[in-house]
This record gives sequence, structure tokens and C-alpha cells, in this order.
Amino acid sequence: MKALIKRWGLFLTINLLVLAVLGFIMQLIGIPSGDWINLLIYCAIFGFAGAIISLFASKAMAKSSYKITPLTRETATGKARYLYDTIEKMAAHKGIKMPEFGIYQSPDNNAFATGASKHKSLIAFSSGIMHNLDEDELAAVAGHEMTHVTEGDMVTTTLLMGTMNTFVLFLANVLAAVLSGRRGQRDESSGSSGIMNNAGQSAIAMILQNVLMILANIVLAAHSRHREFIADAGSAELTSPGHMITALEKISGAHVHTTRKDAFAIAKINSKQIMSLFATHPPIEKRIEALRKLMV
Repeated sequence: MKALIKRWGLFLTINLLVLAVLGFIMQLIGIPSGDWINLLIYCAIFGFAGAIISLFASKAMAKSSYKITPLTRETATGKARYLYDTIEKMAAHKGIKMPEFGIYQSPDNNAFATGASKHKSLIAFSSGIMHNLDEDELAAVAGHEMTHVTEGDMVTTTLLMGTMNTFVLFLANVLAAVLSGRRGQRDESSGSSGIMNNAGQSAIAMILQNVLMILANIVLAAHSRHREFIADAGSAELTSPGHMITALEKISGAHVHTTRKDAFAIAKINSKQIMSLFATHPPIEKRIEALRKLMV
């Protein structure tokens, strides 16, 4: 609860500061306060709606998309039974409800966590990673995913995505209004005023949205890379740095290239994207280096 209050408090504080700056800028460029506030509310509704719906639907979407086979203590065998018991013990240690656990068929070496909250989460492992890692290494990967769950990464990412969506829509419309010379001018044909009432601005706004979304994705990717280091450290605490290191080494060495477009790529433990501003995962070498420092 304290972590949730802290997360929301930080989120609200940052947004209030951004709103204060926006208000000052809007006054400087001559857009009436009523117009930009109405626009901001409109953008926030659309910006957060999609992100929040995706959050609450994420578990069902993952099960359907990956055809995940849910497992219980009674149905799990071998490594899967060991992994189920390990996740259950980690959940009890962290004071959360046991996540749903399942396996999906894929040669790729991956695992991910998703769900609307830490008490309603799902941890899924690919058949490839189940085959290639031993029990201790699988436990380390489970610790990584459990840390994502207990740190509330799914909720934090949703809040960040909603914020990015909101300000992308807002700034695109404001810049389109400025470029077209509207800035709150009255529309004589409709009798209304504001910065959203000129259909001729739509093309400019859409182009700007695409450009700004590229910049927003840089922020989202940086956040994703940061949380991977935190999840690795959480795994080292729950298991050991050595087991997480060997897990990452095996995952990297046994990578299987897939051409499928993956909506859950950002949630997975492993990604072979070329390191760039848009990479959602740090290089495995950097992650291993950070884990080795924990062993000193």
C-alpha cells in the first residue's frame, strides 16, 4: 500500500508541475485558459482510456495470444512443479496472492509477467526456456518476474503510457493550432471558439502526433530498460546473483529468432533488439555486469 501511495503521489506531483508549466506557456502564446484546459481533459480521457483498458485486459489477452496452458500444483510436473512451488513461496514471502502460472509453446527463451495488479497477475514461461534452463536458473527468472509484479511495474508503465499519450495528443493539437494561426480564434461558421474546432488542422495534428509519439517511445524504452535492472536485482535478492547470471548467459546464447510481431515484447525478460534509444531491454552483458557487482 505504501508503494502504491508513493507511486501515485509521485505521478500526481509530476503531472501538476507539468500542468503549471503548460499553463504558463499557453498564456504566453495567447491560448485562452478555458480552451487549453478543455483540450487537456479531452486528451487525458483518450490518452489514459486505451492504456487502462489494455492493463485490465492484459492477462486475458496474453492467455489468448500465447495459448498459455495454466498449471496448478496438481497438474504441474517436473520442472514446472518445482517452478510452481518456487513462485508460491516467493509470493508468500512478498505477501501477495499467488500469481497464475502457465507455460506457452515457443522455442524462444523467454518469460513475462502481466496483470492489472500484484494480486491479479500472471507469470508465463515459454517451453523453450523451460527446456534450456535448470531449476535454479528458472527460479532466478521467476524472481525477476516476481519483482516486476511486486514493484507494480505493469501499473507504473500504464500510468507512464497514459501520460505520454495525453501530452502527445495535447501538444500535437496545440502546435497544429499555432501553425495554422488558430490559437483560440472564434469559428464564425460554428459560433464556437477554441483550438479543436478547425477540421483543417487534423492533418497537421496527425503528422505531429506521429512525430511526438516517436519521442515518447524513447521515454518509455528508457523506463523499460531501467526496470529490467531493478528486476534483475530483485531476482538476485530472492535467489542469487550467480543463478541469474547463468540464466541470462543461457538465454542469450540460445536465442531463437522469431519474425512474429510481439505485443508483449516489452514485458519479457529477453529481447534481441539492437541497443538504441528505442531498445526496451539493456544489453545482457550490461545486466550481467550489474549482477556481478552485487556479488562483491
